[in-house]
Amino acid sequence: MHTIFELQQLIEKAINKVEYPTHPSKLYEPISYIMRLGGKRIRPVLLLLSSELFNNDATKAIEAALAIETFHNFTLIHDDIMDNAPLRRGQDTVHIKWGVNNAILSGDVMMVEANKHLTNLDASILKNALHCFNSTAQGVCEGQQLDMEFEQRTDVSIMEYINMIRLKTAVLVGGAMKLGAIVGGASEEDANHLYDFGENFGIAFQLQDDILDVYGDPVKFGKQVGGDIISNKQTFLLLRLKELVQENDLTLLEAQYSNTDYLTKIESITSLYNKYKIRELAVTEMKRSLDIAFTALEKVSIEAAKKNELILLAESLLDREN
Repeated sequence: MHTIFELQQLIEKAINKVEYPTHPSKLYEPISYIMRLGGKRIRPVLLLLSSELFNNDATKAIEAALAIETFHNFTLIHDDIMDNAPLRRGQDTVHIKWGVNNAILSGDVMMVEANKHLTNLDASILKNALHCFNSTAQGVCEGQQLDMEFEQRTDVSIMEYINMIRLKTAVLVGGAMKLGAIVGGASEEDANHLYDFGENFGIAFQLQDDILDVYGDPVKFGKQVGGDIISNKQTFLLLRLKELVQENDLTLLEAQYSNTDYLTKIESITSLYNKYKIRELAVTEMKRSLDIAFTALEKVSIEAAKKNELILLAESLLDREN
């Protein structure tokens, strides 16, 4: 099997070989731009790893990996528009560089490009691959819609939140792994077990993201610590605090929502998290999802040694502070 680094190199090489039309330039230049901004390429790497569990020729899954990465970057273009984000991976976002209307249309074409990559798969697996991809894409859009709706609500439950991150983040991880398994020739049962692993790992990854946003090292984490607190984002930590907080502390918490002194706001809410041991509760929930994920991986009917690279990747992704 290939190492994670080798698979990342395969993906980068494949991305750089894709040629988009040159006209109209404002439609296709943004696609080349965002696809070549870099990143860890986690989803296509997981897809290739999943395929290699059942077939040693990772190149057979490259088109599926390109489809997943193209779709993922399509969602980033549209997410950045919705969030009015100025930067992506340290560079101007597509809508800042080319304008909102161009960015929307380029994103639309990326969805078409993703499907074009899938049609290069063998006809014997194409129907199952398309079904997996389209179900995944629909789930991601549902998750984004719920996330936007939650911004207008004050009564979001933890169960609703977990379902939202499952859809917005985790189904793409699970879908990538299932798609890789399908291309690799896995049985339906093994493909579903890999999906369950990916989905639950994706939930754990997002929960860890919630934790690191408050407690992470900004240099190692790669994001502004406290950003979720500043924006009043309804994360697992905030929702759990709202469940447990006593009345006098609830008044303090609610007063911070409109506080524009961001340093004080971060310190005050973090202090409440510490008082109610919210970090520990979030870690417990994260570990619960990880346990479900690794139980699903154990059920995949291949020798344990073949799963090692996948386990190493999962562990490295959860070691983002080091």
